[in-house]
Amino acid sequence: MEEFKKILILENEIEARLLDSVLNERNIPHRIRSYYDSAYDGIFQTQKGWGAVLAPPQYQEEIEAIYQDLPIEEGGGEERNKKEG
Repeated sequence: MEEFKKILILENEIEARLLDSVLNERNIPHRIRSYYDSAYDGIFQTQKGWGAVLAPPQYQEEIEAIYQDLPIEEGGGEERNKKEG
C-alpha cells in the first residue's frame, strides 16, 4: 500500500467534490478527509479549513497544479492555500 501524505487544505465541500472528480478522472490515487467532527459541531472546519487532500508524495505537484486551475470564485488555488503554510 502506498504512503499518503497531506498535499493541501481545502476550504469547502465544493472544492473537495470538484477536485475529487478531476483526480478520479485522471486516475490519481487520493483521499479527501473532512475536518468535520460532529462531537464539536464542525468547529475545526472554521479553524483549519474544510478538510485536506491526501495522496502519495509523487503526485503532489500534479495535484497542486490541478487545484490551482479549479474554477472557484474565491480567487485561485494559490491564494486559497496560503493558509497551509
